[in-house]
Amino acid sequence: MTKDKKEAIKNIRLFVLDMDGTVYLGENLIKGSDVFINKVRDQGKDLVFFTNNASRVPDFYQKRLKRMGLDVDVKDIITAGDVTIEFLKTFYPGARVYLNGTPLLEDSFLSHGIKLVEDDPDVVVQSFDTTMTYEKMQKITDFIRDGVPFIATHCDINCPTEDGFMPDCGAMCALITSSTGVEPRFLGKPMKETLDMVLKITGHKPEDTAFVGDRIYTDVATGVNNGASGFLVMTGEADEQTVRESEIEPTAIYESLYEMSQYL
Repeated sequence: MTKDKKEAIKNIRLFVLDMDGTVYLGENLIKGSDVFINKVRDQGKDLVFFTNNASRVPDFYQKRLKRMGLDVDVKDIITAGDVTIEFLKTFYPGARVYLNGTPLLEDSFLSHGIKLVEDDPDVVVQSFDTTMTYEKMQKITDFIRDGVPFIATHCDINCPTEDGFMPDCGAMCALITSSTGVEPRFLGKPMKETLDMVLKITGHKPEDTAFVGDRIYTDVATGVNNGASGFLVMTGEADEQTVRESEIEPTAIYESLYEMSQYL
């Protein structure tokens, strides 16, 4: 059952904030987001910014937030790409990886010692690739049909923009699965690997942690499915119909981060 808004937030010490559709849309800060962030800091509580949008890297998001007037340490920004890198280093050490991702993500993989290849990979990774081509799509489906393990950075279907939405990693993976019959191993939110990484970095416990975002099936689910809280804000993808139809029940629902600030 969804909790009272004030009661739900009372004992939270760490807020894990989604960015797209939660803190900002495009290059525009969502009204009142800065009020919430400043109030959390003033109360001595912690903030981590986590986005499933693996087309960019933490340094990019730090600069974007700076342009909006928010000073955030790069170490407090995590993406689904970072989770994927750690997963590959843990479970596929030294593997040859074929990646469908943006040049920024490719550079991040390489900088962390991931070996990227165009042929004969040990594992393939699909991300939110805004440089996607039909040639890339055919290449990854050929590898998957040959039995190469299929990993995806995150499962988001749509990425919110100032003008609406654009197809995200989950939509690209649906096309690949339709062609090959193979489902990917999704990482990022709402997978437990994401919670584990956040808790390892921050030293917090699930019971004092809340994942906050505009998507029930990623942001909210990361919390409620893994022993933490999941707060939904209505500034991005989710609407009232989404809430009614979802099998996942948010811990609490707020109109925006600004409304959340009123209950701190």
